[in-house]
Amino acid sequence: MTQPLLTGAWEVPRLWGGRYRLERLLGAGGMGAVYCARDLLQEQLGDPYADVALKILNDELAHAPDANALLFNEFALMRQVRHPNLVHLYSFGIDPEHDRGFIVMELLRGPTLDRVLCERPLGLPLHELQEIGLPLLSVLAHAHQHGVLHGDIKPGNVLLSEQGVRLFDFGLGQSEAGQLQGLASLSRTRFNAWTPGYAAPELRHGGPLTRQAELTAWVAYCMNWQRANRPSIRAYPHCRSIRLSARRTKSPGTCQVNSGRRCKRRSSRTLSSER
Repeated sequence: MTQPLLTGAWEVPRLWGGRYRLERLLGAGGMGAVYCARDLLQEQLGDPYADVALKILNDELAHAPDANALLFNEFALMRQVRHPNLVHLYSFGIDPEHDRGFIVMELLRGPTLDRVLCERPLGLPLHELQEIGLPLLSVLAHAHQHGVLHGDIKPGNVLLSEQGVRLFDFGLGQSEAGQLQGLASLSRTRFNAWTPGYAAPELRHGGPLTRQAELTAWVAYCMNWQRANRPSIRAYPHCRSIRLSARRTKSPGTCQVNSGRRCKRRSSRTLSSER
């Protein structure tokens, strides 16, 4: 019998959906954790590329009655977009033994943008910002054309992989009115569902998520991290925690996902909002 992985206070089962064996934790954020996993079916059939990434909700959120529906919302939003600069999805499943949903994604190697920025305190030159910022703008425009809002544009949700820039983590995302009706979505009124330094002023004051708010986050990234405008690292205390964690858990060539601690559970009520 395989031993479970210990993530925080929760012993995560090793086998999911009778097919995916968790190998190691890649990173954890405020809502979920992402693991490197082995697809045992593909391995059995001789596939040399049987490694995948598996996203599972945190134990706190997983006990909510609509947790699986909320995770499926993230999967449906990303499936609706499909873009070269978006992390590619494989499938969504619910493990019958544990009654918990999971998302299967491609496994990519490379650092998240927040880690790169923290390791380069003077900021990035303009040409490097363009190489990252323009693909982000492209995937945002494509998502908006399909009526999808990401909900949390920030460097921690951008992966600089060997295959190029990839946006991920639509956990705070939602569809615009008239799009993908019937899906659950996170109730943004019950959470501080934004990241300081990148959220538009209207979001910080309880306003709705809009295309304009997402573009504000993109502009904030470009302005904040251009070498000439680089802010003091004191304004971004998470950089220090990233550096400390990197010293303890650094794994060269492996994606370390950091979604940020931006949500806290509020009692055992449902997490989604009515549409």
